[in-house]
Amino acid sequence: MNVTDEPAHWPVVSTAELARGRLVTVRTDKVRMPDGELAERDVVIHPGAVAVLALDDVQQVLLIRQYRHPVGRLLWEIPAGLRDVAGEQPLATARRELLEEAGYRARDWRVLADYYTSPGFSTERLRVFLARDLEFVPENERDFVPEGEETQLVPAWLPLDEAVRKVFAGELHNGVAALAILAGYAARAEGYERLRPADAPEEQ
Repeated sequence: MNVTDEPAHWPVVSTAELARGRLVTVRTDKVRMPDGELAERDVVIHPGAVAVLALDDVQQVLLIRQYRHPVGRLLWEIPAGLRDVAGEQPLATARRELLEEAGYRARDWRVLADYYTSPGFSTERLRVFLARDLEFVPENERDFVPEGEETQLVPAWLPLDEAVRKVFAGELHNGVAALAILAGYAARAEGYERLRPADAPEEQ
C-alpha cells in the first residue's frame, strides 16, 4: 500500500452556512459515504496560513510570545500569518510575516512541512518554511506598523535542542511551533539541503 495522502471527494448531498465571520465561515455538509449512509459534518472554511522556523548561525530558534484569546494563554510561537492576500505565493507571505512579526529577512529558504491543522473540521492548511542566513532589519527601515495583539509581541532566541526538550516537557503548546521545532531537529540530522526548495508546488 502506498502510504501517501491523496485527494478524495465523497458526494455532498446538501450544505448549509451556519456563520460567517471576519476570518472564517462555518457550514454543515451532509456527505454520502461509500456505504450509502449520510454523515453530517461541520466545516470551518479557513484561508490557510504560513509559518517560519527561523534558525540563526548557532542553531537557535526565533520565538515570539503572543496572547491567544481563545485559549487564554500567552504562547511562545514562531512567526506565522494568514494567507489572506489574493494571489500572493506562500513564500512571499512567509517573507512578509518574518519581517513584520520579528524584523528579520532570510537569504536561505526551504519548505519544512505541509500539514492540515485540524482536518476533522477545518480546511486550514499550513506551509512551514525553514529560514536561515538571517539579517535583522531596524524598525526605521520597515514599512509596517504593528496593530492589535502584534504590538505586544515579545521575541526570544532558544537553542533548537532546548526547544525540542520544551516541546516534550509540555512547556510549548502552539501546534505549528511544536511541529516546526521537531521537523527542524529531524531535518538538521538529515541535512537541510535535502529539504524541498522554497517554491516547491503545493499539492491540491
